[in-house]
Amino acid sequence: MADNGDCSGFANRMCSIPEKLQLHLSMLALQFGYAGFHVVSRTALNMGISKIVFPVYRNILALFLLLPFAYFLEKKKRPPLTLNLIIQFFLLAIVGITGNQGFYLLGLDNTSPTFASAVQNSVPALTFLMAAILRIEKVRLDRKDGISKIAGTLFCVAGASVITLYKGPTIYSPAPRLQLTAEPAAVASVGDENGKSWTLGCIFLIGHCLSWSGWLVFQAPVLKKYPARLSFTSYQCFFGVLQFLLIAAFVERDPQAWLVHSGAELFSVFYAGVVASGIAFAVQIWCIDRGGPVFVAVYQPVQTLVVAIMTSFLLGEQFYLGGIIGAVLIITGLYLVLWGKNEERKFGVAEINSAADHGNNNATTHIEPSITQPLLSQHNT
Repeated sequence: MADNGDCSGFANRMCSIPEKLQLHLSMLALQFGYAGFHVVSRTALNMGISKIVFPVYRNILALFLLLPFAYFLEKKKRPPLTLNLIIQFFLLAIVGITGNQGFYLLGLDNTSPTFASAVQNSVPALTFLMAAILRIEKVRLDRKDGISKIAGTLFCVAGASVITLYKGPTIYSPAPRLQLTAEPAAVASVGDENGKSWTLGCIFLIGHCLSWSGWLVFQAPVLKKYPARLSFTSYQCFFGVLQFLLIAAFVERDPQAWLVHSGAELFSVFYAGVVASGIAFAVQIWCIDRGGPVFVAVYQPVQTLVVAIMTSFLLGEQFYLGGIIGAVLIITGLYLVLWGKNEERKFGVAEINSAADHGNNNATTHIEPSITQPLLSQHNT
């Protein structure tokens, strides 16, 4: 449960909420924020904003938003900065910011918001696989919790695959409510516009998912050594800006690309920097620290449903039978993974109690918490 010892005012009321519920509410809010980012980003690309300039401004805004909070709120608990930590922050920025955001924009430019979000549902499976290979996530195939987590991951991937590969008959065909670009139909298309490559877009999105999964897994051990989450995120944003500026020096030679030409472009950059980077990164870092990377990743499928609703209502993207079937599979998979994680915690508590009853201290070596275990009690200090 959350520690109420250093909470006051609004924070005190928040701390009265069980930490497990805080984690679930935070992840739901995060998915809504990212869902809006899919639509906003595609709109910005349709308006012609540079795919290099956009992430530069996004991360600069995120850095300015996070920096004062990181400096003042974490002044006493921020560990000393070492060369080893700087190198790790730089490498994490390559994976989690430069690679993640760069591949995403390139993939989105060639596909659609709903498709990009659907492909992202491979993140739980990739994260689970990476964590298992690195022995961060423990999987017991002889227990129902291990089988449930694997089955849930497969359901999530199956649902995303159905959404991607099977369109089916149209169930609902709304008219677009929002005209944000000169060519709104391009937003809801399936990536076959002139100059666009659906296959290339899929490859970029796969690279985006691999980068995101790697970032979720690799930053977990770094957070153990550097638990100042806001400072941790700020350093990554800083190095991400430097990396994108270096790329821009070779790729973006047009000075006009650095100008914001409309209020819609300004809103897109502001939303990306403040909501999708500054706020979302801080919330996601907290959730990773308290619940683990797999817990964060399994909420990704929720985003697909939100994106489908938003793009349908705002941009006129149609609902198809395949999308509905896929959504059912995704929600089923999400439930199975979360149920498996809860059962794993119960097994761990039961084994600890059994070891204590028999005075067998060596038994704790078999129940060392995996990255799912911090969901309740690992960080109570």
